[in-house]
Amino acid sequence: MANTMIDHLWFILLGFVAGVLGSMIGLGGGIIVVPVLTFLGFPPTTAASNSLFAALSNAVASTISYSRQKRIEYSLGLKLGLLSIPGTVLGAVVSSDVAPDIFKILFGFVLIASAAYIFLRKRIETKEKKTSIQMMVFVAGASFFAGIISSFFGIGGGIVFVPLMVVGMGMAMKKAAPTSQMILLFASSSGVIVHSLLGHPDFIQAGFLAIGSFIGGLVGARLSIDIKERYLQILVSVVILIAAGKLFFDSATGNSVLLGF
Repeated sequence: MANTMIDHLWFILLGFVAGVLGSMIGLGGGIIVVPVLTFLGFPPTTAASNSLFAALSNAVASTISYSRQKRIEYSLGLKLGLLSIPGTVLGAVVSSDVAPDIFKILFGFVLIASAAYIFLRKRIETKEKKTSIQMMVFVAGASFFAGIISSFFGIGGGIVFVPLMVVGMGMAMKKAAPTSQMILLFASSSGVIVHSLLGHPDFIQAGFLAIGSFIGGLVGARLSIDIKERYLQILVSVVILIAAGKLFFDSATGNSVLLGF
């Protein structure tokens, strides 16, 4: 048992790195955790469910920090978070039957979309907008869809929520990313529950990821105040695009690293 615990300590480091980046860009750390686990040969459901534990832990830490900085829109975060829950249930159930190669292809496209968002986020124009009935319907549908993505891929759903709040609702980016972390509390916690009931996660691995991600979330929220975001955007975008290319290549060639975790 002791050897098993030691062998899994690297999950703490992975969770920490993912937590720092996830907190700063508002997407959750799954865009880092899931590709790494997938490259190492973890089944899609294990990679996604383990990652959701990290996403939940990261969201808790980030929400605490951003709350102290008074950068969260609580009413909106609560509404979007609750709207995402039905989608997370569906996403967890559907993920049980996905083939590894299909998962890699789909997640590769998610990573490309994430990289595009990260690189262009500062160019997204923010204008105050009135909330119409049509927009409310669209927001509800988008939240449900984000819940599916969150639970299916284990990434939290921030890739949908942040652009939705900035472009669709006119929220400033400095509040959209923190509010997204509050929303991810609901999306990731419901996803964790359903995945656990279905027996998908490895709880030891997920626990170590959660520990690292919690610490990383605290650090990332603090660093977000001072860091030059443009350099971070370029670095993360390049890494994500490389990961997407690797996923497409592995899917096409049938390559995977099967490790006995």
